[in-house]
Amino acid sequence: MNTSVLIVDDEKEIREMLKAYFSLEGYTVYTAKNGAEALEKISAGCDLILLDVNMPEMDGYEVCERIREFVNCPILFLTARIEEEDKVRGFRCGGDDYIEKPFGMMELKERVAAHLRRQQRGREPEAVGFAGEFTISYSARQVRFGSEAVRLTKTEYEIVEFLSRHKNQVFTKEMIYERLWGFDKDGEDSIITEHIRRIRQKLGKYSDETMVETVWGVGYRWIG
Repeated sequence: MNTSVLIVDDEKEIREMLKAYFSLEGYTVYTAKNGAEALEKISAGCDLILLDVNMPEMDGYEVCERIREFVNCPILFLTARIEEEDKVRGFRCGGDDYIEKPFGMMELKERVAAHLRRQQRGREPEAVGFAGEFTISYSARQVRFGSEAVRLTKTEYEIVEFLSRHKNQVFTKEMIYERLWGFDKDGEDSIITEHIRRIRQKLGKYSDETMVETVWGVGYRWIG
């Protein structure tokens, strides 16, 4: 079984229990302890998300609202809150089901399996990355700030995609140039400096947060 599940819960014991259980069932399991970490893990792609509602800073509803436009996989809320208004809010923001805590592992397993069966198989998960308020849709080759598209050239987007897919890794201008155009492309790698400047200028119109950091004497890295 080559099916992946992302488990998002701020309680370590629950994360570890669910990871151990679904790993034994043959799933590839990713975990996240909060909403921000979940946004990072989602960029790796997953087939189903188990999402705790009651998390500090960014709760499960906020995470769901943030990702639903870009992620098609089932999202199952894990919650001790099961009032009707909570269910309505969860379904409105894009959730597919509720699992009430405490839950039985057999029931949870069968619900997960049922939702996965309803998914269209053979369709790859949407590739997407998140950086602050920016969303990078790798499939659509587009960067957006909220609902507004950031106007990047083809080369600017390719640099953003390359760096953001390798977050916190440092690349020299030569490495970026070779990754984009190969060894045989005529031109100077100093052109990368100009592209980076333009990318920063365009992203800077929307946010003061630094996305591309200069590592002096070495190169650049994505820290968004």
